[in-house]
Amino acid sequence: MENMLPSWIVLDELLTNWLREDIGRGDRTTDGLAELADVSGKAHWVAKEDGVIAGLPVAARVFSLLNNEVAFQAEVAEGDRIQTGTIIADISCQLSTLLTGERVALNIAMSLSGIATMTRQYAEVIADLPTQLVDTRKTTPGMRLLEKYAASVGGSQNHRLGLDDGVMIKDNHIAVAGGIGKAIKYIRGRIPYPITIEVETESLEQVNEAIAHQADIIMLDNMALNTMRDAVKAIRAANEHIKIEASGNITLETIRAVAETGVDYVSSSAPITRSPWLDLSMRMKQS
Repeated sequence: MENMLPSWIVLDELLTNWLREDIGRGDRTTDGLAELADVSGKAHWVAKEDGVIAGLPVAARVFSLLNNEVAFQAEVAEGDRIQTGTIIADISCQLSTLLTGERVALNIAMSLSGIATMTRQYAEVIADLPTQLVDTRKTTPGMRLLEKYAASVGGSQNHRLGLDDGVMIKDNHIAVAGGIGKAIKYIRGRIPYPITIEVETESLEQVNEAIAHQADIIMLDNMALNTMRDAVKAIRAANEHIKIEASGNITLETIRAVAETGVDYVSSSAPITRSPWLDLSMRMKQS
């Protein structure tokens, strides 16, 4: 799973800024223990509840930005399901590094593991179906790359990382352009190959308009299941190459019924926007 992480060239600036935010003008507590903390020590991370782990490589990087001689040994793999009490990592370095980096590193891992845990719950509900779970752009500003990484660890496929990743014509774009057909016509001549065009539709009439103007992907947004089934049939009959996405108020209780309509993708922001953090803690090892 680690190879899905963005390059450290991209992430290091984020991590450094988060360390700056926490450390400020200095770690007054740890600095006050300078004679005691300026020696090597060991700690381990332990899970305080069941869940799916994500973000350990990022946590390790946090410590290494403070001290390049840190030894961070992950005891579980990214995406592993763990139980309360599981030792998930062992860390050896200066005690001052452990104490100063603890909060930022843990916060990242707890947040990402929470996302991975809820994403896994959604993905497992439709695991036996061909429909793929995808995430959305509803992410915390500054955290998108890592939150989407955590979603992928949990079993989701990433949707657009940003506005430059693809075209998605939504209701407000349609209103500005004066219709789906006009919006597609305006945009198609201005985008480079091979960017695809996705259109958000709310009715069968809009679905037919998107088909007629050769949208690459058609999103069925907040449609009743019967309407969604009719839309899938119409799209498949017209062009088997058009991909179909369903979205809008997808929950653990509704995702399977939506997937069973025959759509290719179900998108949901819930695993990122509604996931609680997974509780982890760092415990110092006695010499």
